[in-house]
Amino acid sequence: MFTYRRLTLVVAAFLTTLTVAHKRPWQEAEASSLLVGYLPVTCHLTCPVTSFASKTTSSGTRFDSQRFSEFPTVVEALKARKIEATFLLAPLAMALREQGVPVHIVYLGHRDGSTLIVRKDSPAKRLRDLKGAVFARPSKYSNQYLVVTKLMEDEGMSPSDLRFVDLPPPDMPAALAAGTIDAYFVGEPFPAKAEMDGTGRVLYHAKDIWPNFISCVLVVRDELIRDRPEIVRDLVRGIAESGEWIEGHRLEAAKLAARTDFYNQDPALLEYVLTQPKDRVSYRKLTPTDEDLRAIMRYAIKAGILRREIDLSALVDRSFIPTHIQPAKIELK
Repeated sequence: MFTYRRLTLVVAAFLTTLTVAHKRPWQEAEASSLLVGYLPVTCHLTCPVTSFASKTTSSGTRFDSQRFSEFPTVVEALKARKIEATFLLAPLAMALREQGVPVHIVYLGHRDGSTLIVRKDSPAKRLRDLKGAVFARPSKYSNQYLVVTKLMEDEGMSPSDLRFVDLPPPDMPAALAAGTIDAYFVGEPFPAKAEMDGTGRVLYHAKDIWPNFISCVLVVRDELIRDRPEIVRDLVRGIAESGEWIEGHRLEAAKLAARTDFYNQDPALLEYVLTQPKDRVSYRKLTPTDEDLRAIMRYAIKAGILRREIDLSALVDRSFIPTHIQPAKIELK
């Protein structure tokens, strides 16, 4: 007999089927999305590549990359939870953790990829030759400043021997061309721009001073780790796979990053950085080691950025790093 109870069950099943049938793909995507901050430097190239890949594949989290022009603005957005994940200068991430900001380093975005540039007509052959020069850095909290601190130590110099100024990376090439600064040290492609414009020349590549140099790390807020660990895992996997894709598709990566919705830069400039030489910046071996982080902390303490070493368990979380890394699946039109 067709009872009232059976009728109720049939109707309930029908309504469930109807709901599933009318479920929109973007409704699920909206529930699994994340805004990730970056600057238009090649140290952060895996961020827009991951963003692009997440919008052109049918699985995983949707990542939206948000471009910033300077790190202080990134820090304010991170503190206010306007973003919960971003690429950040390694010493700055450490300083924030020391100040009690709840963030963890979960991965890297690159190795090497920074260059110290002087004016084209500068006679300088080493850092000591720049004594008294106006020297631009992205921030006191940058790893570039730590490398300069190491060089000053090696060459018997003191911080007062250089006149440091903090500038947003995109402003550095124009400042060098105008003669308002004598040198700068920052992530690519802004050093290469001065090279290509004929206003600057390379004094040092970071990789020649500090092998496997790290300027920036991927940080996430602790609340994101606690409340949405699957999103963090997807993000780290996406960055890892994007790095592997870039290594095999450097010209395509330059074309992708040059788009107006990402770096909005000359693709020829990005091609130059990614190929001249090819190891100018690397996107492999992105797991931060204890040795990496302790070396950064040691010089951060010398530079007055940190008061003491930070417990690594309170600073880095490697639990989201994938064991096997395959290139991201990206098709450019």
